[in-house]
Amino acid sequence: MSTHPVPLDRLQRWMQGVIVHPGTVEEGLREHAAEVPAERVGDVLLPSPRLTAAERIAIYQRMYPLRMQEALQTDYPALAHFLGDEGFADLVSGYVQAFPSRSYTLNRLGDRMPDYVKTAPGVRRPDFCHDLARLELAITEVFDAPETPPLSQAAIAAVAPEAWGGAVLAPVAAFRLLSFRYPVNAYVQTVKDDDHDHPKARLKDTWVAVYRRDYAVYRLELSRAAHDLLADLVGGRPLGESVERAVREGGRRAPSEHELFRWFREWVSGGVFRRVETV
Repeated sequence: MSTHPVPLDRLQRWMQGVIVHPGTVEEGLREHAAEVPAERVGDVLLPSPRLTAAERIAIYQRMYPLRMQEALQTDYPALAHFLGDEGFADLVSGYVQAFPSRSYTLNRLGDRMPDYVKTAPGVRRPDFCHDLARLELAITEVFDAPETPPLSQAAIAAVAPEAWGGAVLAPVAAFRLLSFRYPVNAYVQTVKDDDHDHPKARLKDTWVAVYRRDYAVYRLELSRAAHDLLADLVGGRPLGESVERAVREGGRRAPSEHELFRWFREWVSGGVFRRVETV
């Protein structure tokens, strides 16, 4: 680098603008000439024995889309699998133009993907892709969420039996509860297992809880009744009232006492809840 007196913030804006510019490097240099005039690029970026200053920055510009694709494919492996290499590359190209990275980290680059994929041009089965992206976003959110200790056996034992009806349970921070129109959890699992027998992208209502415990992320597929009960509980409805509602609204398919006990035991032992409060 030379000692050309360009303030650091302007130089950073210029470098970023040229690298993420969707056109050629020459077009990017002209677009951002307000920070560094195109004819003076050599004042802030030295040439190498074989490359001009513009050719050197072009290397970074060509690598930028590949780095974005790599980062998004890490967060959305099942979506990338469904769309294929070319389809996913096209999706990423449009996405990073619509929602460029604004942070020093790429961890949250894909946060807008579910909304984008539903209306992105040229995407096949956008409704299925929307559900798939929602699930994979939830997985990344749970992975990055703060660690909160799950409900301990001591805390459970401290609740008097007669107080459980009015007990209110709070979920751990690393928890998401979702409902889908497609079997996307099964699709994610087949991609993870490298199983070629993927479920079809056909309408099928499914419900999934995603949570983390001991730094491992779990996906628990639920029935509609189990999802609704868990939604009531994590939403702050007392346990007794939530159970009564599940039985009342279940009609002929109302969960049995055995099912209710099994679900609750599975959620508690799995680490879904972090706190229990009683009146």
